[in-house]
Parts: sequence; C-alpha cells; structure tokens
Amino acid sequence: MASPTTTPTPVAPVRRAAVPPRRTRLFALPEARWAAAALALFLAGLAAHLLGGPSWLRWALYLACYATGGWEPGLAGLKALREKTLDVDLLMVVAAIGAAAIGQVVEGGLLIVIFATSGALEALATARTEDSVRGLLDLAPDTATRLDPDGGEHVVPAADLEVGDVVLVRPGERIAADGTVVAGGSEVDQATVTGEPLPVDKAVGDGVFAGTLNGTGSLRVRVDRRAEDFVVARIATLVEEASRTKAETQLFVERVEQRYSIGMVAATLVVFAVPLLWGEALSAALLRAMTFMIVASPCAVVLATMPPLLAAIANAGRHGVLVKSAVVMERLGATTRVAFDKTGTLTRGAPELVEIRPLAGAWSTEDRLLRLAAAAELQSEHPLAAAVVRAARDRGLELPVAAGFSAEPGRGVSARVDGHLVRVGSPAALLPPGEHPAAVEALHRNGHTAVVVLCDGNPVGVLGLADQPRAEAAATVTALTGLTGAAPVLLTGDHRATADRLAGQVGITDVRAGLLPDGKVAAVRELEADGHRVTVVGDGINDAPALAAAHTGIAMGGAGADLTLQTADAVVVRDDLTTIPAVIALSRRARRVVVANLVIAGAFIAGLVVWDLVGTLPLPLGVAGHEGSTVIVGLNGLRLLRAAAWRRAVRESRV
Repeated sequence: MASPTTTPTPVAPVRRAAVPPRRTRLFALPEARWAAAALALFLAGLAAHLLGGPSWLRWALYLACYATGGWEPGLAGLKALREKTLDVDLLMVVAAIGAAAIGQVVEGGLLIVIFATSGALEALATARTEDSVRGLLDLAPDTATRLDPDGGEHVVPAADLEVGDVVLVRPGERIAADGTVVAGGSEVDQATVTGEPLPVDKAVGDGVFAGTLNGTGSLRVRVDRRAEDFVVARIATLVEEASRTKAETQLFVERVEQRYSIGMVAATLVVFAVPLLWGEALSAALLRAMTFMIVASPCAVVLATMPPLLAAIANAGRHGVLVKSAVVMERLGATTRVAFDKTGTLTRGAPELVEIRPLAGAWSTEDRLLRLAAAAELQSEHPLAAAVVRAARDRGLELPVAAGFSAEPGRGVSARVDGHLVRVGSPAALLPPGEHPAAVEALHRNGHTAVVVLCDGNPVGVLGLADQPRAEAAATVTALTGLTGAAPVLLTGDHRATADRLAGQVGITDVRAGLLPDGKVAAVRELEADGHRVTVVGDGINDAPALAAAHTGIAMGGAGADLTLQTADAVVVRDDLTTIPAVIALSRRARRVVVANLVIAGAFIAGLVVWDLVGTLPLPLGVAGHEGSTVIVGLNGLRLLRAAAWRRAVRESRV
C-alpha cells in the first residue's frame, strides 16, 4: 500500500495509460476534399436535372464531378496498368465514361462518387492508425534525468541514453528507459506493457519498462537497452507490421477483381470488334459494346456484397458494437477461435476486497478487522487501499480518525487507530521470512493479492484482494465455445495463479500467462498456424499488437487506450461482452446473404450478357435489367437493418 513517507502526495492514476494521439481530421486529407467536391457537383447536377435546368449546365456539373472524383482513381489505375495489373478503380472510371458516352451520365456520376468516398475513408483509416502509433511512442518521455558518478544531475534526451547509464525517476514521472532498479523503492503502473491491473512494487534488482508510470517513491534505474529496443518501441513496430499485413485482406469481390476486370475488358473489345468485322455500322457496334459493358459491369455484384455488410454494421452499431468496415464484418463471421485479454476485458479492471481472514485477539471478527485496516488506509491513494476503504463503507462501518499517518513506497502504511499502532501492507515487507500466516499462502495460491494487518506489531488478520470477472464473462465464454466449436483462450501478462483463478471462474481451460506484448502476438501466430482464424479481444496498449496481428481485433471501448481503439477492427462501445458472440453470428448471417445476392446478381448478369451476345438487347431494357438486379440484391441485404436480425443473431449465438 505505497504512499509517500510522511503525507500522501496525490499522483494521478493512469491505469491504462491512454495515449492521446494527434488525430487526423477527415477534411485534412486531399482524398476527402476531392470526394466532397465530387459529391457536391453530383448533387448540383442532379438538382439541375430534376428541376429542368438547361442541358449544358447538367452536363457541365456532371463532367466536373467526373473530373474531381475520378482523376485520382483513374491516375492510380493507369499507374497500376503500367505495372501490368488492371485496377478495378480504372475499370469503374472507364465504365462511368462509357455510361456517359451513351447518355447514362447520372449512373456514371454516382459510380464516381461512391468510389471517391470509399478512397477517402480508406485514407482516413490509414492516417488514424499512423497517428496512434506515433502517440504510443510518446508514452516514453522525451527527456531523462541522468546521474553522474559524482551524483550530479543532467537532463538529457531519452534517445541519447546509453546502456549502463543511471537515471533518476521522481514520483509521478514516467520511466524513460527499460532498465533495472539500483536504488530506491516505489510502485509502478505498468499496465501499458503487461496489462496488470494494479501497480507493482519495485525494489532494488527489479526490472522496469520505458513509458510506465512511477508511483509515490523515487527510483534510480540503470539503463539496460537502447531506445530502439525498448518494449514500448517494439509494441509500435509490431502494430505497424501487423497492420500492413492485415491491410492486404480484401472482400471476396475485390479478391477476384483482377480476373473479372481483365475478362470484362477483353470481352467488351471483342463485342465491339467482331460486329465491325462482319460489316456492322460503327455506331451500332459501339452501342452493343457499351450495353455489354453496362450489363456485365460488376456494379450489381459490388452492391450484392456491400448492402448486407453495411446493414449488419449499422445494426451492430445500434447495439453497441462499432465495426469499422465491410471487410471486418466479413472477417468476423470466419472466426474459429477467440482469445481474451484478462484485465479490463474479462474483468472489471479494478481490485475488490474478496476475503477477510481474522487471525486472533480483539480483531477476530471480519468487521472489526476491516474497520481497523480501513481507518489506517483512509489517507492512502493506493488502489488497494481504496478497495479496502470502499469495502468498509459498503458494510456501513464507521471509521475512526487515524493519527500519525505515514507510508513507505512498496511496503505499506502505518497510523494510530484507537490508540493502537496499525500497519497495513505487503507480507514480504512487514513480516520476517518464514513467519507468514498460512492465510497468506492460501490467498496467493488462489490468485489473490494478500495484505497483512498488524496491530502493535502483531499480525491480526489478512485481507485478500482480486480483480473480479464481469458478470457476463462466463456466459460469453460458453456462447463463443458453442458458436466457434472451440473454447476461448486467455492471453494475459498477469501471474499464472491469478490467471488460473479467473479462467476457472469463467470456464476457460487454455491459459497463457506472464506474456509481454510480443508474447501475445506469438500466441496468436501459434493459434493461426494450427489453422484457426483468431479474434482477439482486449483493451490495453499491451494488447494492440495482438489485435493488429489477429484475423480480427475487438477492443473494449470503456477503458480502451486510444492506440487499442484505433488498431482494433471493432469496438465494444458499452463494454458488454455478450455482444461479441452476437456480432459474430450477425456476420455469419450477412455472409450467407452475400452468397445469395451473388447468385442473384450473377444470374441476371449472365442472362443479360447472353441476350446481348446472341440477340439484340435494347439499351433501356439492359439498363432496366441491370438496375433491377441491383435493387433486388440491395433490398435483400437491407433486411439485416431490422432489429429482428440482431435478435436472431443473439439467439443463434446462444445455441
């Protein structure tokens, strides 16, 4: 129960050490400005069209829309073409120009706007991820107080620290380097690296990490690694590498776009050239080819895919799950194994008093022991002290005024209560080796944090504290086991006994404890090597690399660090674990609707193409058939917007 030596010095707790990155604004991106301009011009042209404006004005507005929204994807497509690949963006620009060439300028403009908007949102997502990684690196302070051999102090850039340097870390400061404590004692909040819910006592010989928050004591730390090798720097590197790898994942339609695009262009050229060779007029051959391009274009296939996924995203959002893209919604349904972080994810992330074990004497009842300990702890700012005081107040106990309060970092507190000298703190600090009460060992075996209470130098009781599981954790684990066919995995940086205790409470058997961030990534890679598609659920900065590396990453929104929220593919906004199996079930239903839509769209395209090739398909009928199939698949997908779709997903997740 660490505090300063005489009177407590308030230190702002940073349990999750959320990173405040510089957030890129949407309209700071040129892609967004071009997309907004294209949309405005399209709407202006549509208004002029509906209001009966002059045709030259409509055409001018639509062509300006084509230019502002289409130049960038067109240029990107030409660059890809130079590298002998056919980009679907270029195909859509060509289709839009072809539509305009035969009078379907509105449809072409709408296509341009859709693609420009999609590109802007993709650019924003990339920029936000980069912002978050930069914010993570800001966790480690820019400067450090380096000590000379003669005791002199010099403030130097943290990047200039060399292995073997000794730095001074004052109360409330962030530690500037990975190293070993060589003098002093304190408690350190290292949730950013290990995910442990409580500050960890640090004494001579203990290791510390850059970017973690020192508590109320002073530390002298010997630097053990250079800046580029700090754990927090490795987290940033892992996030960047994993994000680049995952960015290659695409929707099913995009995965086949190369073959389809090449085939469509080749077929359009054939449809145009063959009639010319047989003596057909140029205008008629061009009309047939443009009709073919419209009815064979992938617009209906794209809309067959997007509306169900977007509707599922909107439905999930209404129920507290933010899914960031259609690609993510598609991937969620493919989950075969879920891996949970412990602290703040399956648990509430704050300690609670769970056991009171009186030992003897006048303090042999739970209420008497708790009243004594809480009175001594009342002036301490330590999270464990707060849990003890909160438990006493929940029982309605009147706490006497304590006098002579003092605290020693890493050891505990002391005060006079009702004329008795009371000490509360770590058994290792307050009791001689080998004289720990049996209750202490029992609590440790159960994964609890043990706190001993001494009255006038004699141990009178032991308190057990633990981070408690969320009420819905066990039900969520059961639902996910049934849904995926495999029990979830627990990945935590906490100690084995603590992890095993929680796993037993929620029904998890595969426990991997004591993991640093790169250890969590390795565990995810191992699961994927076994053929699983892993969804990782976490909330801390230390979870971000695993979320980025996984098939899908889900962040808990309530206490999630900014980096974690940006890295994750989806966010549980209200921290309700039961929505995780529900959104996976909803994704699976959306995937089924996508397959049905693709069959419908494919049948329409095949029928219209055969008609155009074998007979003479009138352009209006071709457009009507093409647009009709688009409407059908669109309406079918929008069924997932209904509340009934979410209720059905909830039922499916509980089967």
